[in-house]
Amino acid sequence: MLEKTFYKQFLKNSFNIPVMVTYWDGKSETYGEGLPKVQIKFNEIIPIKELANNASLALGEAYMDKKLEIEGSIEELILAAYNSKNSFFYNKKLKKFLPNKKHSEKENQEYIHSHYDIGNDFYKLWLDKTMTYSCAYFENDDDDLETAQINKVHHIIKKLDPKPGKTLLDVGCGWGTLMLTAAKEYGLKVTGITLSQEQFDYVNKQIEELGLQDSAEVILTDYREMEGRKWDYVTSVGMFEHVGKDNLAGYFEDISEFLNDNGSALIHGITRQGEGASNAWLDKYIFPGGYIPGLEENIQNILNTDLQISDIETLRRHYQKTTEIWDKNFNDQLLEIKKTKDERFIRMFDLYLQACAASFASGNIDVIQFLLTKGPSSVDLPMTRDYIYK
Repeated sequence: MLEKTFYKQFLKNSFNIPVMVTYWDGKSETYGEGLPKVQIKFNEIIPIKELANNASLALGEAYMDKKLEIEGSIEELILAAYNSKNSFFYNKKLKKFLPNKKHSEKENQEYIHSHYDIGNDFYKLWLDKTMTYSCAYFENDDDDLETAQINKVHHIIKKLDPKPGKTLLDVGCGWGTLMLTAAKEYGLKVTGITLSQEQFDYVNKQIEELGLQDSAEVILTDYREMEGRKWDYVTSVGMFEHVGKDNLAGYFEDISEFLNDNGSALIHGITRQGEGASNAWLDKYIFPGGYIPGLEENIQNILNTDLQISDIETLRRHYQKTTEIWDKNFNDQLLEIKKTKDERFIRMFDLYLQACAASFASGNIDVIQFLLTKGPSSVDLPMTRDYIYK
């Protein structure tokens, strides 16, 4: 049978751990030495044409639709595929280049709405109390997620060496934890911008409840609409992955334009220590228009502005741990989640979180903080990193 022959060839070298595969005819084979650590069961044939068109998309949809089942850890299985240089992840014949998506202001709003406006109540179930949806920072092995997210916020703000009374812009402010912490605990006058109506409403409510009306504001707008205003500090967390390859240069130019002379910015986002990339399944179901830029690509875009790089820090292992905790929280809340989400959505979201954890674990993607300064004389930052950890 042609399909069976193809699948055996397709799977036998795709993992660096022993994996049992049960085919649609009920027959099983184990690939690799030793007892299987994960089992894959095909309930029906996935057409060869779909796999050849884009393997990640075809397999992701097959899992969502229960055409295949996975017994064991999805994260471990995907990590094993990343760790095998003969797997489909590295087979250029099984990757279709994604169309170059536009990122007009209207389209950006639609992309953000599709993921971030599916309900604050949904995110509250599996995020921590800070409602932070980005990489946490685990200062200690036993830090829980909330502690690690608070650590991350302080880690970012401290890198700026902020002075009370100065101003800060948070580009893509999410649910506002960073900007509100900067206002409450560092005495800064803060502005947050977001394209998410749900986040905008949430942050406004937090500003009122905390009595920060005189020191905090949130604006529902595209960052490209913020012309003519300047701040002493700029932060942007998990943002540049959403702007698109063609807009990266403009994004960093805008960061520079937002800064006063001798201002500083902390830009935190998912990056690859290789060429930039998109993923067809993530683009279709999770982050439409998403693009993970390469490290060299980001650095070159920064250097093409009048910004200077003062510090670079990689936090890849922190994001692996963050996504693993999110996935555990997500699965712990399935009874509640099932009240509003169907099984296909649940399988999709679980796959997304575990796939991200595996991608960070393998080094396929990274998360990097860029500390940037503006002006020929730069900012008067301390000579060593010691000030960040006080």
